[in-house]
Amino acid sequence: MSEIKQKAQGINPYIEARDVAKLSRLANDNVYEALNLVGNRAKNIAVELKKELHSKLEEFAAATDTLEEVHENKEQIEISKFYERLPNPSTIALIEFMDEKQNYRVKDSE
Repeated sequence: MSEIKQKAQGINPYIEARDVAKLSRLANDNVYEALNLVGNRAKNIAVELKKELHSKLEEFAAATDTLEEVHENKEQIEISKFYERLPNPSTIALIEFMDEKQNYRVKDSE
C-alpha cells in the first residue's frame, strides 16, 4: 500500500471547520501562501493516486474486448470502490499541512 493511501486511511472525508489562524501561522502569516501550498500538494497527490489506480486497473485490461464482450471483473470493481472512498486529495494535503508534515521553502527574491 502506498504512503498516501496509508495516510488517507484515518482521515475523515467529510467537511470540517479548520483553524484559519493556525493555517496562516504555518505559512509565515499568509493564508494565501498556505492555500497555494496545499493546492500544489493536492495536485501532486491526485496525480500519484491516478497513476497508481491506472496501473492496477491495467492488470485486468483485456486486449480483445469489444462492445459486445464487456464483462464485470469483481476485483477491478473493488479496487475502483476503494479509490472512490479515499478522501479528496485536497483534504489529504490540508491535513498534511496542518500536521506540519509538509516541508516547503520560499525562494529569496533578489
